[in-house]
Amino acid sequence: MTVLPRVFALLSALVFEGTYALFPTLCVGPSISSQNALLCNTSAPFIDRAKSLVDLFALSDVVANLYTSSPGVELQGVPPYRWWSEALHGVAISPGTSFAPPGENFSSATSFPEPIALGATFDDPLVHSIATVISTEARAFDNANRAGLDFFTPNINPFKDPRWGRGQETPGEDPYHISQYVYQYVTGLQGGVGPDPYFKVIADCKHFAGYDLENWNGNNRMAFNAIISTQDLAEYYTPSFKSCVRDAKVGSVMCSYNAVNGVPSCASRYLLQDVIRDFFALGDDQWITSDCDAVANVFNPHNYTSTLVNASAVSMEAGTDLDCGTTYASTLYASVTQGLVSEDLVRQALVRMYGSLVRLGWFDPPENQPYRQLSWSDVNTPSAQEIAYTAAVESIVLLKNDGTLPLSKSVKTIALIGPWANATAETARGNYAGVAPFYISPLAALQSAGFNVNFVNGTGIDSNDTSGFAAAVTAAAHADAIVYAGGIDQTIEAEGLDRMNITWPGNQLDLITQLAAQHKPLVVLQVSGGQVDSSSLKSNQGVNALLWAGYLSQSFGTAVVDILTGKVAPAGRLPVTQYPADYVNQIPMTDMTLRPNSSTGSPGRTYKWYTGTPVFPFGFGLHYTNFSLSWAATPKASYSIQDLLSAAENVEFTDLAPLDTFHLSVENTGDVASDYVALLFKNSTAGPAPAPLKELVSYARAHGVAAGKATTLALNVTLGSVARANENGDYALFPGKYDLSVDTAGLLKHTFELTGQSAVITSWPQPS
Repeated sequence: MTVLPRVFALLSALVFEGTYALFPTLCVGPSISSQNALLCNTSAPFIDRAKSLVDLFALSDVVANLYTSSPGVELQGVPPYRWWSEALHGVAISPGTSFAPPGENFSSATSFPEPIALGATFDDPLVHSIATVISTEARAFDNANRAGLDFFTPNINPFKDPRWGRGQETPGEDPYHISQYVYQYVTGLQGGVGPDPYFKVIADCKHFAGYDLENWNGNNRMAFNAIISTQDLAEYYTPSFKSCVRDAKVGSVMCSYNAVNGVPSCASRYLLQDVIRDFFALGDDQWITSDCDAVANVFNPHNYTSTLVNASAVSMEAGTDLDCGTTYASTLYASVTQGLVSEDLVRQALVRMYGSLVRLGWFDPPENQPYRQLSWSDVNTPSAQEIAYTAAVESIVLLKNDGTLPLSKSVKTIALIGPWANATAETARGNYAGVAPFYISPLAALQSAGFNVNFVNGTGIDSNDTSGFAAAVTAAAHADAIVYAGGIDQTIEAEGLDRMNITWPGNQLDLITQLAAQHKPLVVLQVSGGQVDSSSLKSNQGVNALLWAGYLSQSFGTAVVDILTGKVAPAGRLPVTQYPADYVNQIPMTDMTLRPNSSTGSPGRTYKWYTGTPVFPFGFGLHYTNFSLSWAATPKASYSIQDLLSAAENVEFTDLAPLDTFHLSVENTGDVASDYVALLFKNSTAGPAPAPLKELVSYARAHGVAAGKATTLALNVTLGSVARANENGDYALFPGKYDLSVDTAGLLKHTFELTGQSAVITSWPQPS
């Protein structure tokens, strides 16, 4: 979604000042009008209830309510409603959400790390817990008339190109990983899988489809035409949406700014009807919203239609129910009267919208609704603070360590240097954030931990000013150890701002080089959403340790210091590949293909296809201890494809049927208690050529494995995870040998064979 000032200004002018989600009173009180009898019948189907209300509206009222600042219908007693709230990693500032002044109730909400950091935890139960807290706080805000009930989150586009400014909003580059993340996040937000009778809040999976470019080299997201093969669409760009819609049963989906193969996403009947509604089974109680002004963009700059009236018509026909913008409000009525789209279809769109409000209990009396009782006392609770801290500390990835970390007890004075050393709360929150209840910087955390801290900023994020170098070197000379906190921030990567390079800003590397020459223990903290090439730091023996952290928000400093001191051992894993700097010269952002291509010079994308040598690979992460891995039970050597399919006959979706569960024994052979993330990869040449180098098929996180102790992890592998997509996007099981390996270095391996005849398990809808 865009956060362009013009959209916010427009919405501010159109909404009813001071109202966010005032509850209707149509069904409250001893007497209910006959015309609202069905609407107020809580035992009636919710779509029927919604339709009975929309049937009372004039067409002009229907059209007026199909945009985010819905004015309601005063004649029918329906108040205004804002369809645009945000909750990417906590209740966030947005047109539909307001925070009170500091010190007052609802002046803040728990602020969790950005999704790129959450992805580094590889901790699905933690993600579910975070989403559950967010939805609780969101409901409390709504009850106080400070938020809506639907939230335009999560962003589940895979982070395939390191230059993308919004990659920080995603859990990473792997489609299987994102699919697990979105299932946990959506079910945590909504209160379960299609919960009955009430949804907690409505989530929105965005941006469908193929959206991962802001404004790169003259290519703007609102005009970009993404050329995507059916094979890549099926196996990379959409699995997370399948998990979101089909499996988690999300309440809504957002279509993206870009076009796919010549058709703007919000005007694509193939994407919205054939794929999302028919194949992924988005029901009549679920709706599709445009990204903000994307309906207008169908006309300009896509030039797909000759007028805005036509843009409204084709978008509605394709399946876009809600316009985040004003094009529907200003032109959709004309689209109907000119015979370009049917009135029934327009009314159906609003029925879907109001159907979701029925399922949220918006019209019902509050007495028997559990979520209507939530209040300010349910916001920023001690347990919520603890979860936010846990997420931050679990996400930190140790990339290099020669034994310097954890810091020795003899370290009393630390030279803390760099632009992230005392970064502001706003900087640490990243984008799509709310107001955090508190914020702890690395400087404050080190001071609280009892260190003598020589703090010098030294340099900015990206600056030619070296005037602070001398003071930084002096501080380092008088310290027992040096911690440099740097990287990039929202001035370099953000919505609307892609990167042209993936290097560390040169001024920071120059300062780090001077600090390394002091021959003191030097720890570098790299903070970023997207990765930067840390080759020089990896090879520099004067840099003793290197850590990566995403935007960690309120507990940023505490989490970092607890890792530095060894209070907690690091166990996070990189959710994306760290490429060498020259990668950006080998493939343009506009190239949507995944596989390497000798004719174009593309080395391939993501760990699955990249043929070069990464600086640090996807899934990489070191520990303060050592682990020994073994199979707790001997895995099977072969599986019959036909027997697997026979056993899957009673499973609703064949791709979710089990291949097997591999039980992994994880023994901590060192002397430091630590978590361990087990990543299970598959490699096989069975199926279409070329084959990916490897693919993640399962993962799990073991917590607090004590020194000298062992635990067992269950790694569940589905048929969909071992299947391959052909050029038509159909997934099939292919006979042949399959190699399994645990961890990026292949610490434990197993080979099995699929026998029998190849068999298609899912058939992808073909574009016309």
